[in-house]
This record gives sequence, C-alpha cells and structure tokens, in this order.
Amino acid sequence: MQTFFNDDFEIAYIDRQPESGDGEPVLMVHGFASSHHVNWVAPGWVKTLTEAGYRAIALDNRGHGRSTKSYDKADYTPTLMASDAAALLDHLGIGKAHVFGYSMGARVSTFLALEHPEKVATLILGGLGYGMVDGVGDWDPIAEALVAPDASSIMHPRGKMFRAFADQTKSDRAALAACISTSRELLSEADMARVTQPVLVGVGTTDDIAGSARKLAALMPNAEAFDIEGRDHMLAVGDRTFKARVLQFLKDHPIK
Repeated sequence: MQTFFNDDFEIAYIDRQPESGDGEPVLMVHGFASSHHVNWVAPGWVKTLTEAGYRAIALDNRGHGRSTKSYDKADYTPTLMASDAAALLDHLGIGKAHVFGYSMGARVSTFLALEHPEKVATLILGGLGYGMVDGVGDWDPIAEALVAPDASSIMHPRGKMFRAFADQTKSDRAALAACISTSRELLSEADMARVTQPVLVGVGTTDDIAGSARKLAALMPNAEAFDIEGRDHMLAVGDRTFKARVLQFLKDHPIK
C-alpha cells in the first residue's frame, strides 16, 4: 500500500494498473467498518476491473483499515471523507474518474459527485438506495454496540451484525463509533436531482438496510437501477451478476 496526507490524515490506498498500463481509472470507496481489502480486493473487484482493462484505485477511508484513526465525531462528515477521495485523485494526477462506492462509500461518493463534479465521470452506488435520502431505520444502536464491553450483551440485531463485522475486520471500534455518528448525513431528493453524471444503483433484493435502488435512481436524470438477486447487504458486493453489470455500465459510459 501507499499513503498520502490530507487534512492531517494519512490515507492508505492501492493503485493497480491493467497490463495495458493505460486503463480508465475507477476509484473505489468502501463501506462502514470495512477496508479497501475487505470491500474490493477479497470479493474480486480489483482483479475483475484490472483484467477488464481498468485502473483500480481504492483507499482506506479515514478511521478504517491502515488510514489514520480519529475519535472526534466532527472528522467523519461525508464532506470531509469525500475530500480524502478528491485529494487522492489530485495526488495521482487524475482529473476525472469513474467512482464506485458501496454502502457508506456510496454516500461519500455521492457527496464527491456533488461537491467535486468535475472529478466524477460516472457514479456507481452499491448497497445504498433510497436510504441515501431517508436513512432506513435507526442506526444509533450500532454505535452503542461497537463500544459495548461485552459483545454477548448486545441485543439489537443490526448492532450485533456490525459489531461482529468490526471484530472480523479487526477494526478500531472506538473510531468506528465516532464515524457512524456523523457519516450518515442525509441528502434530499433535490440534492440527488443535481447528480447529472451517468449513475448505476445496485442493491441486493434481500438487503434490509439500503432502501430501494429504483426509488433512488428515479430521482436522478441519468440513472438506472440494478437488482442483485437473492443477496443481502453483506453478500451483494461480490455478486458476479453485479460485476457483469458494472463492467457493462463502464463500457457504455467511457470517460470523455
């Protein structure tokens, strides 16, 4: 991995070129409690993209993976996290890229598209549909579950799931608790209407976190939805039909 600094955070990232060496860049932004490896390397996305001729770039979000951890909630707004992604593109000398975010990463990627539109050629939103706008349920128990002294005492199903995921990924749970408090900033329907790039929204049909892909896509002037059949929030990311649809989407919308 390589690193660079933005806003006093050391941000770790990977940059994988295809064999041709001149592929269009795809910047990948992972989900909450995950990392570039868990979200993009292990499920095969880096391999899939580079073999298809794309340059695969993925960062560890602040508070995650090998990047700097903070315990200050104010450091984890989607705007600040999107600024890390924008700064990485600048660091690599990339003027415009395809941007692919999953779950929390989809929210961060949308903020990137709204606040730095010149840098985003296309937008792929995985694992987050209309939850971008309405939040899809109560997430406060997750922060409590992350810092609970005894994991066996956690009764909230979603809290239990994310606590187990954080432990599995060996994450800094205190940093994640700070992150989840402020990274869930909602966007309005009017905000979504300002996303004019080509957009693909992919959500698992058994995902009870993301909200409707079709309802979110309908808010944007140039967006389409894809149902990831039979997949929940955790399993949809590596689905082979999703990979095939993303590759087709990228082929249909080359960077101009």
